[in-house]
Amino acid sequence: MPPVLVSACLAGLATRYDASAAPFEPVLDLLRQGLALPVCPEQLGGLPTPRPPCERHGERILSADGRDFTEHYRRGAAEAARLAGLAGCRRAILKARSPSCGVGLVYDGSFSRRLVPGNGVLAELLAAMGLTLLTEDDLR
Repeated sequence: MPPVLVSACLAGLATRYDASAAPFEPVLDLLRQGLALPVCPEQLGGLPTPRPPCERHGERILSADGRDFTEHYRRGAAEAARLAGLAGCRRAILKARSPSCGVGLVYDGSFSRRLVPGNGVLAELLAAMGLTLLTEDDLR
């Protein structure tokens, strides 16, 4: 059975922008069974942890103070997608609303917690590869 690509923060790793984790029991169960492949696209793109919080603003990924981190996000998403392909992943469980991993809804770039339809950078690549995408919200 191919592994499920999962957001590393959902696997309990302190990879979120504020160096916290968001452990999610169904992902932890997959990890314990050896069926999860945790990735953090932001780290794969060369960003540190902790790092400035970012949101999607159209095609760009910007921090609250206007710095452009788009290339880091694109590079990390490409590496995570490449890893998913190498491992034969067919499904992914990703962090909801994230500019990298959000599926269906992401923050709008105003840092007001307002959601808009759309996907994160990694979610877009994985969808184009034909993976089935879920977030922790879909599994609650």
